[in-house]
Amino acid sequence: MVHIHDTHVLMVSLFYHGHINPMVRYAKLLTSRGIHVTIATTNHARDQILNGLAKQSDFIDFEFFDDGLDAELDREKNLGILLEEYLPRDGVKNLSNLIYALEGKGKKFECIIVNCFVPWVTNVAMMHNIPCAMLWVQSCATYGIYYHYFHQKLSQVFALNDPNHIFTIPGLPLLKAEDLPTFVLPSSPPHFLNVVMTTISILDRFQWIFGSSFCDIEETLVHSMMQFKPILPIGPLVSPYMLNVGEALEGEEENDLCLDWLDKQGASSVIYIALGSISIMSQSETEALAMALESDSNRRFLWVRKEGENGWGGKTGELPKGFLENTKDRGLIVPWCRQDKVLMHPAIKCFLTHCGWNSTLETISAGVPVIAYPDWTDQPTNAKLLVDVFKVGVRMKKIKDGELGRDEIERCIVEVTTGQRALAMKEQATKWKVAAKKATSSGGSSNMNIENFINAIRGKFV
Repeated sequence: MVHIHDTHVLMVSLFYHGHINPMVRYAKLLTSRGIHVTIATTNHARDQILNGLAKQSDFIDFEFFDDGLDAELDREKNLGILLEEYLPRDGVKNLSNLIYALEGKGKKFECIIVNCFVPWVTNVAMMHNIPCAMLWVQSCATYGIYYHYFHQKLSQVFALNDPNHIFTIPGLPLLKAEDLPTFVLPSSPPHFLNVVMTTISILDRFQWIFGSSFCDIEETLVHSMMQFKPILPIGPLVSPYMLNVGEALEGEEENDLCLDWLDKQGASSVIYIALGSISIMSQSETEALAMALESDSNRRFLWVRKEGENGWGGKTGELPKGFLENTKDRGLIVPWCRQDKVLMHPAIKCFLTHCGWNSTLETISAGVPVIAYPDWTDQPTNAKLLVDVFKVGVRMKKIKDGELGRDEIERCIVEVTTGQRALAMKEQATKWKVAAKKATSSGGSSNMNIENFINAIRGKFV
């Protein structure tokens, strides 16, 4: 039964976990304050969402619309035309029809929240006369970089090919090409950048821009964007468990193996390795990492690695012969784990990560130092933040011919676990953990930004 005073919000996202997860977390924060949230994405994601996320989300409705592409076509291989042609045409029509259908059932949306990869949704919002907001699901830093890239083209686009050129962007440390989001580099497929640039070109259509970050860690950038187009941090958008809000974890039984194993390890003794769902390690990288882990009999590790191919056609490298046998007493390899639970475990010493923004927020919220090994999109920028701004880790770099050397892995492990700066990194990580909890607590900066938004959309009922 829909009451006249119910406040409804619609969220629209692409089908990637890394986009939907922050949306679901924001949705939960809104539903906990009495807002009704509907999350819409394309039919292509129906099964994975209804099997996974929807089970945990009692107060969130999931809806799906057709993206216009033939059902059997591979979304990853056709991503360019999907993002630039099909969604802006068929997505607009089908999402609009979905909104009409939901309105017919009594849902009157006070706001549509999108992420930066679906700028066409603003056209739907205008057709229906619904205010629009954006949830920027990457760091505020990348928001600033894309904004200034669009408005001045970084005034030095020709220098993107020069690895030593220094880019100056308000509110950020000096950056090299290796620190920029890969989408702005000439080597990147253009469709990602085109979509983000479309979004940046229509920022005036958004009444609010929310960041999944929190103010303390990106204060100078958030402050500098105030004079351009402000971003309001509402994060870190991590599971409530990490902020000790006390929500019981869903699907805990699936992860007993990891946690049971961690329970048997000493405090701060385990290197946790997880390189995201898209990045994969080549054969040589896999061998180099395995040798580095095997070389020191005191090294304990939990390694999340999927065998076989990922969705983008890359294949994971195979472990060297004898590795599993030689490390069975001090290492565990699993295809998946509950990352929030693992990072919060007292046995974890450091996190070897690809630096996706969700993982970055989780390691900050858990107070765990990092070995940063970025691959693409916003990961290089996040690595720069973790090492030089947040000061909680080291960056692992490939050697000249693009390969990762065992010596480099050894150097980074030592530096983060026992090196001269290891203690300082851990102390800084612990400070951020406290700050993250404070930002999301009553009276905290992120909490206040959410309250102000809810008061605004409820304006007529307050």
